[in-house]
Amino acid sequence: MTFTDQELAFLRGQPLARLATVSPEGQPDVVPVAVEYDGTHFWVGGPGSGVTRTRKFRNVRAGNGKVSLVFDDMVSFEPFVARGLRIYGRAEHPFERTGVIGPGVYMRITPTVSWSWNLEGEPVGDTWYEPRRTVHSDATS
Repeated sequence: MTFTDQELAFLRGQPLARLATVSPEGQPDVVPVAVEYDGTHFWVGGPGSGVTRTRKFRNVRAGNGKVSLVFDDMVSFEPFVARGLRIYGRAEHPFERTGVIGPGVYMRITPTVSWSWNLEGEPVGDTWYEPRRTVHSDATS
C-alpha cells in the first residue's frame, strides 16, 4: 500500500519530523530531523561525512534498523485540533545522494506500517481521533 493523497499532502507540509532509533544497549533516542520523501523512501541525513557520526546513524549502523518517524502538528488548543502521521520503518545507510539540503550522506527509510489521524483538521469530539493504519511492506524484512 502507499500513502493516500491526503497523507502525501500532509507530509509535503511537514518538513520536520522526529526520528526514533534504539542504541545497542536498548536506549531509545529521538531527535528532530529534516526529512525528504521520494514516493518510496524517506531520506534523513545531511551534508558532509560528519553526519554519519551522529547517534541516529551509529544506532542504525550497530544493527538496529527498526526506526520510527512522527510528523505532527497542533492546529489549535481551543478547540483542540491535532493531526499526525506515525511511521514504522527499516533504515539503511549510508547513501551518497543529493537531497533537499544538497549533496550529502543519508539514511534511507523504507516504511513498513503507518498510522495517520485527523488529517482533515477537525476538533476532537467525545472520543479521540480514530487512526488509519496502513501496511506498506513486510515489517519483518
